[in-house]
Amino acid sequence: MNIKSTVVTMSLLSALSFGAFAAESINAEQAQSRQSLGTVSVGAIASSPMDMRAQLDKKADEQGASAYRVIEARTGSHWHATAELYK
Repeated sequence: MNIKSTVVTMSLLSALSFGAFAAESINAEQAQSRQSLGTVSVGAIASSPMDMRAQLDKKADEQGASAYRVIEARTGSHWHATAELYK
């Protein structure tokens, strides 16, 4: 995995906002005061980082999380991301 691609992808994900969702995307500092619920992953997303983020929002909501933090993201022919969920 190319580190530069990962950094660019993470920057794009953190810059995007999508209005009101039940689960919000948070950064590492904000996550320190929250309790982890586990992780979720999304993959094989062919269109855009916005679609990846929407799928993470949906999975976090389904698991009853109030927030999530992207801990891994990569690109190639498809997008993939893993996020840690928080209460």
